[in-house]
Amino acid sequence: MKVILTKDMEHLGKAGTLVDVKTGYGRNFLLPNAHAVLATEKNVRQMEHEKSGILARAAKHRTNMTAQAAKLSAIELSFTRKVGEEKKMFGSVTSKDIHDQLASKGYEIDRKQIHLHEPLKELGNHEVEVKLHPEVVAKLKVTIAAEK
Repeated sequence: MKVILTKDMEHLGKAGTLVDVKTGYGRNFLLPNAHAVLATEKNVRQMEHEKSGILARAAKHRTNMTAQAAKLSAIELSFTRKVGEEKKMFGSVTSKDIHDQLASKGYEIDRKQIHLHEPLKELGNHEVEVKLHPEVVAKLKVTIAAEK
């Protein structure tokens, strides 16, 4: 199935690109979520006409995400957790905890954008990546301290 992307997709390509995808993926995900349109002759002509507008919107979105990444990089989140013998933590700090604290500070970020390979299970300072855009990654400073 040939479709034209209307948004940048990480593993498929940039907006305005003609790509060939499996029928189910196109019909069940890309088309209903407005990530792509069918590649008919009319849509191809229309997309060529609108390509400059799409590229301008994508560039504006990228600059907005770069500005948000600069704001996020300045933030330091701190968590307190119960600690047992030998400074071993009970529980961990997950992406949900980080998302909740960012939301309480007024940052609207999807939880899936916070990339933790595994939950943070050690006290101290950590660096967590927040992928705002395929080309923009912010690094959050997360501090985990022992609860008194």
